[in-house]
Amino acid sequence: MIQAIGLTSTPRGDLPPLVDDATFEARPGQVTGLLGDSAPATTTLLRLMLELEPGRGVTLFDGSPLHRHPHPARQAGALLGDVPGHPGRTARSHLRMLAAATGVPAVRAEQALEAVGLTGVADHRLGALSLGMDRRLGLATALLGEPRALLLDDPARDLSPRDTAWLHGLLKSYAARGGTVVVTGTDPQAMTRLADRIVTLDHGRITADQPADEFARTRLRPYVAVQSPHAQRLAALLADDGAEVATSSGNRIAVYGTTSARIGETAYRNGILLHRLAEETADTGPTAPLARADGRQHPARDAVPPAGPARPFRYELRRFSGVRTPWLIATASLLASVACTLALLHAGQHAPLRLVTGWPHLLPLPPAALGAGLLGALAYGQEFRYPALTPTRTPARRQLRLLIAKLTVSAAAALLLAATAAALGAAIYLFAQGPHPLPPAADTAAQAAGWAALAVGCAWAGLLAAAVFRTTALGMAAVLAVPLLVAPALGSAHPADEPVRQSLALSLAALLCAYLEMVLRIRDG
Repeated sequence: MIQAIGLTSTPRGDLPPLVDDATFEARPGQVTGLLGDSAPATTTLLRLMLELEPGRGVTLFDGSPLHRHPHPARQAGALLGDVPGHPGRTARSHLRMLAAATGVPAVRAEQALEAVGLTGVADHRLGALSLGMDRRLGLATALLGEPRALLLDDPARDLSPRDTAWLHGLLKSYAARGGTVVVTGTDPQAMTRLADRIVTLDHGRITADQPADEFARTRLRPYVAVQSPHAQRLAALLADDGAEVATSSGNRIAVYGTTSARIGETAYRNGILLHRLAEETADTGPTAPLARADGRQHPARDAVPPAGPARPFRYELRRFSGVRTPWLIATASLLASVACTLALLHAGQHAPLRLVTGWPHLLPLPPAALGAGLLGALAYGQEFRYPALTPTRTPARRQLRLLIAKLTVSAAAALLLAATAAALGAAIYLFAQGPHPLPPAADTAAQAAGWAALAVGCAWAGLLAAAVFRTTALGMAAVLAVPLLVAPALGSAHPADEPVRQSLALSLAALLCAYLEMVLRIRDG
């Protein structure tokens, strides 16, 4: 049972609220339609119900607001628009990542794909899916947590008749099993075919709340659409027979109070050619707004920030490995590192550290460290560019446990990348120089620790900067700013000197403070 009580959106400037004092119920076992005169009004009402929009009022899901339930995704599944995900991720990978975020077993991804008929295209990438498949995938994301209710914003919009019929069958079947379904739309006739109960909004206020058959009887009026080169002559004949005729254009008329058979007989008797004769339904428009029964005032509330992943480490691993970009970055970094090592050998460079790490004087950082910084920047940059965790197309709440998961995974990736690059560089170095020029073991251990710290520091600087500035590009810019701007300010003659690590620590501390301040502000607000 869903109970919406006094939902009112926050007005923008001098404009009236898109939703004004909306109160209604959506019962289990039924499809409840929210029919509005404009798409923004119904979308805003749905967002108010999901606590994604600031305003007044409250929506109770089985007696409690959505954010009070321990597992909101298992209480209500939502679909607002198209699937917001990385176009390079496969449908299966996308759902498995969201399964980790929701806290349900990975097998639910396969079950959801089967439920919406996408098993055959599970390995297709999101960017290659058709509109119908994309909408099915959106329904799969809504069904992933096995919710007790579905809230869908105009799910049949722009779909073909075949896909629309399939969608209607799925939603009716879900409701028949005891689920609660709320759908929005602006087409009265389409809503009548889908919904069991229709709540009508006009200029943001509820004007009717009635069963679908009563809605069709009181609001939808049947008529016969006629097209003929002699439409005006036919209109006069039909009017003489008592029919009500409305003219829409020179050769088109709408006839009320009769049937297509009688119109056809009249036209035949009088030798009138017909180009079109079809029975249709007209919308007579909404009635006056319903009066509130209780007169209670409901306190204003801000939108509740969406919760982060239930299993952040599993989510982050699947987010990281589910697309090609990180693997391409790692491969390119290793190839660049090997190329730099070979170039240094060819130029007569004999410094072991520079040869092993592939760090020429011309580069502000070695290729592997730059790759680690880019991987770190992508960890949050992709969250903002391709948000997938909430139906609002906004990233997951930047909470500390998600940050810790991203820091851990990015550090592991940076260490693996740095170790592989060093191993390749050392192999090339030993092959070219032999074992004699190697530094003492103590120096090697210190250099290895410094190399690992540099790679992890670059990854973390990129990650934190992308979290603060909400973009991968600025995250990577923060990494490059360390050797190019911060290190020279600390007196370093070259980025390979000790102040690089000092400036990395300084940059990380500043970015982490900015991140924590932002998280605390979100929590307090």
